[in-house]
Amino acid sequence: MDSSATEIPKDPTGDPVRIRLREEGVSALADLWGEQVSKLERIVQFRMDPYVRARIDPADVLQEAFLQVVRRVQEYIDGVSVSWFVWLRQRTMQTLIDMQRAHLSEKRDAHREVPRPHESHGQTSSLSIARVLVDDCTSPSMAASRSEEFEQLRKALDSMNETDREVLAMRHFEQLSNQEVAEMLGLSSTAASNRYVRAMIKLGEIMKSVSNPPS
Repeated sequence: MDSSATEIPKDPTGDPVRIRLREEGVSALADLWGEQVSKLERIVQFRMDPYVRARIDPADVLQEAFLQVVRRVQEYIDGVSVSWFVWLRQRTMQTLIDMQRAHLSEKRDAHREVPRPHESHGQTSSLSIARVLVDDCTSPSMAASRSEEFEQLRKALDSMNETDREVLAMRHFEQLSNQEVAEMLGLSSTAASNRYVRAMIKLGEIMKSVSNPPS
């Protein structure tokens, strides 16, 4: 009997995750998700809108994201053009955006006069970065005027090149690899690395100007 008739078709991309999903089906999915969940949780915590932070727990976002992954995993198996982690991040970020929009819609009267950020990457990276920097900063000048310093940081970060700012957010705050960032933003590895160096230099200039404003 020709055993090749029952063989599972080989994956032309050589992607070990796709091969495993083809061979083991959804039984492998929980393990593959578990290998990435700590990275995804860090991203959700970084990107989550402060207006809904008290009402949405990152664990709830991840649970719903996993359900979406289960429903749509065949898309990945069939050959989407991105890597496994990047695909998971896309699904998780879309889940976060959808959940935040739903909660903010329910509270729209309370937030009617509060401008909402553009959500191309979830919460805008300038808001996310500024929040982390202000939370982590221990200098007396920033502690004394937290709200003012936050707004100064946000505006300064908004002045950065958008792609550079996203590279900074993903590399430095989400702790993604250079290759993951390059794939996420459609850049070459070299371009992503160069933009990260440039963004870190700019961030240093911004922090210096905010911490030591001109008299």
